[in-house]
Amino acid sequence: MTTERQAGSAQTALINAVIEKTAPALLTAREVLDRFHAIMRSKDEAQLDPWIAMAAESKLAAFAAGVEADKDAVAAAISTSWSSGQVEGKINRLKAIKRQMYGRAKIDLFKARIMAPA
Repeated sequence: MTTERQAGSAQTALINAVIEKTAPALLTAREVLDRFHAIMRSKDEAQLDPWIAMAAESKLAAFAAGVEADKDAVAAAISTSWSSGQVEGKINRLKAIKRQMYGRAKIDLFKARIMAPA
């Protein structure tokens, strides 16, 4: 439902056509989701409140409630250029190493693996 509809394969187009015909609520949800993506890409924080109102009446009501609960954080994510992507990547790497070594090595080997060049 979130893939590019114009550039997809014939099989994807057929699946989307069946979904559009049999589940119009999902078509509405896709439009709501597309609008949220557009808000994120355009960095237009003013469109967030109307989107929440529209999404609250669709299949994405639970997602809209979560966005509304963290509205300040979502608004900041829309309006600022800051990203925590690099930090999240480092944390993910550390957790993966920790899981691989669980019960097998002590802190000295863990530290050596973390400090080793990538």
